[in-house]
Formats: sequence, structure tokens, C-alpha cells
Amino acid sequence: MRTALLQSSGRPGSTVENLKVLDEAAGRAAAAGAGLLVAPEMFLTGYAIGDDIARLAEPADGDCADAIAETATRHGLAIAYGYPERAGDAVFNSAQLISADGTRLANYRKTHLFGCFERDHFTAGDQPVVQAELDGLRIGILICYDVEFPENVRAHALAGTDLLVVPTAQMHPFQFVAESMIPVRAFENQMYVAYVNRVGREGEFEFVGLSTLAGPDGAARTRAGRAEELVLADVDPAFLAASREANPYLRDRRPGLYGPLV
Repeated sequence: MRTALLQSSGRPGSTVENLKVLDEAAGRAAAAGAGLLVAPEMFLTGYAIGDDIARLAEPADGDCADAIAETATRHGLAIAYGYPERAGDAVFNSAQLISADGTRLANYRKTHLFGCFERDHFTAGDQPVVQAELDGLRIGILICYDVEFPENVRAHALAGTDLLVVPTAQMHPFQFVAESMIPVRAFENQMYVAYVNRVGREGEFEFVGLSTLAGPDGAARTRAGRAEELVLADVDPAFLAASREANPYLRDRRPGLYGPLV
């Protein structure tokens, strides 16, 4: 499945403009043969927008979700995107996957909040593994800081995730995560990882770009630079199956020894 990574910070504070950016990117991705478009963390509203996070937060089935479902249907590809989710009095840093026919397939709430900014504005999610089936692949979702905890990614590996989608807001000086950690996560867990970042300065943060899709051999199939960009790469189920057969990590685990870790 050809996967498109939208590296962009959109237009912080404007869901209307960000829906337009997403629609334009979906058109380009579909024209290039993509079956899935992934946008960054909090793409729908912007990340560093302070109290506007709560003001712009919507339910998972809100008006913006309906608009994105229409975009997905019109262009004929699935879309994963980050947004602030309103659920009662709580606001979650969430990511949702919508299929090419407009069906909401999965909604994930970030479980590991990063820094005072996120802890001040969000409630942490409590469901570590969220998955959906898409075009014969099992898609899993994490958000940014979540992927830096090896336990999270290993849980996805044990649950059979083939492609781990990670909308992110990775900032300076942590670019080594995109450059080094993500390919290692893909290799040690035998999966594809699509890590899709914001870019440029936003409030107090400087997002570093470097979005990548890494394969189970630890090699980057594509990598963006430091500017707004749409990059594409293929997720190959046959290559993934062969790699899993050749790599013994998951077979050679000894869970009985790991009790002290938790």
C-alpha cells in the first residue's frame, strides 16, 4: 500500500484552513497512487495554540471528522490525522483513521503526555493498542512521545501490527528520534513505522520535520527534509512477511524473565 506522509504544520488556529490543506494533499497523494495519507499530531487545529485547544476540540464524530470523511471518499484514500478530541469535560490528544469510504476505523488517545504543555491541556489516554484493518494490513496508531517507549511498540508487535502510524510534533533538539530511533523501532519489532512530523516554528516550539517511513529491515523508505513536503513510500506485505520469517526477535523472546520490568 502506497503511503503518503504530509509534513506540514498547516495553519495553526484554523480548522477551516487545515481542512483545505488536507484536502489538497489528499488530491496529490491519490494522484500518486496512495491508499493512505497520514498527517501530523494535532494537525486539525495546530499544536501550540494554548487555550484554543479546548475551544477547538471536537468529538471523534464531530463536524471536522465528517469533513475529512468526505475528503477521503472524494479522493478514494484513507486518512489518519491528529486532533484535540472532546469527550465530556476531558480533552485528549488524539489521532483518528478514516477509510476511503468514509468509515471511522480507529481513534487513539495519546497515552504518554510530553512536558508541562501537554499535561496542562490534555488528559492521558489509557488504551495502549488501537488497531484497524485496512487493505489487508493491520494498522496501529501511536502519537509522538508514545513511540519513544519501547514497551508501546512491542505491544503493537505482539498484537500483529503491520504498519504503525505515528502522527508527531517532534521538536528541536530531539531530531535523533526521527533519524535513529524510528528505524530501530521498525527493525526490532518487525513492522513498518510511518512517523509524520510538523515543521517550522510554532509558539515556543521549533518542529524539525524529517518525517520518515521505515521498514522492518531498519531502512528508511522515504525521508522528508526540514520544509513542508509530501513524501510517499510503499508498504510491502510480502517483504514484511519474509523479514519476519528471517528475523528471530519476537520468536526468541523470554517473557518469563521480564517481570521486573513492570
